[in-house]
Amino acid sequence: MRILSFNIQNLRLRRPGGQPRLDGARDRDETGESPALDPADRRLAAALLARAGADLVILQEVFDSDTLDWFNTRHLPAAGLPLYPHAHCPPGNDGRGLDVALLSRMEPRAVVSHAEATPASLGLDAVEGCGPDDRIFRRDCLEADLGALTLYICHFKAPYPDVTASWPVRRLEALAVIRLIERRFPDPAKGNWLILGDLNEPARLDAARGRATAPLLAFGEDLTRRIPAPERWSFHLPHTAIYSAPDVMIASPALAGRFPDAVPRLIRSGLDREAARYDGFRYAAVGEHRPHASDHAALVVDLPGL
Repeated sequence: MRILSFNIQNLRLRRPGGQPRLDGARDRDETGESPALDPADRRLAAALLARAGADLVILQEVFDSDTLDWFNTRHLPAAGLPLYPHAHCPPGNDGRGLDVALLSRMEPRAVVSHAEATPASLGLDAVEGCGPDDRIFRRDCLEADLGALTLYICHFKAPYPDVTASWPVRRLEALAVIRLIERRFPDPAKGNWLILGDLNEPARLDAARGRATAPLLAFGEDLTRRIPAPERWSFHLPHTAIYSAPDVMIASPALAGRFPDAVPRLIRSGLDREAARYDGFRYAAVGEHRPHASDHAALVVDLPGL
């Protein structure tokens, strides 16, 4: 089984003048750039996925199910990748539509959104920024039961614009994922589960409190830690020299032990040329800032026999 996780950066289907088209891989405050860059971005993202050839594609920052279906049925086949027969993107909690999504070659037994989870429903303490009856996940934690493996697909609260204020919320999100796994598996260490996605851990950590997501890293093994530290970065903040590693693949102890040689690969071929730390292969169409597939690299891992 080959699994890919990718923050595809603001994938949204619009219909200007009744003509469907996808927004490009750009943040909402980016203006003044040519609309021709939008389809170029999405062709690059589709080419990246086609080259990876994953059985499971986990995406972050997908606007809704219509957007996912359009990308799956139009852009992926145009890049030479047959559409995925199973596509899931339930509504999350981000009012801008930055949801998490799953494309799969195999039919899941179940796909469950935990967007409505609250501290009270999970038996967790409220924190500043999230009261007892407020929704915990700023997007969602999407649980996908594939039989041999259960996925927990996440995209935690962004650390911007206030790193200090976001810390307790991301810590609560981390604890909530752990609680969901504990409720699903009588002995979580022996279960076959994998947490994937963008945990939005900033490059500069809180000196006093450390990582907000530390409980997750103690609960399982982040397979990306098998990549040498200097090569682990998966995100480049545009127009800066800031590189970070917010994207994870946290495996249960049992799953990590079963695959001791499973080392994720980072696919950076769609990153903009501003990310100068990477000097490997890029698609010819990639520009200095845009077009690009995303501001994130994709993570791919092979788990043979699952």
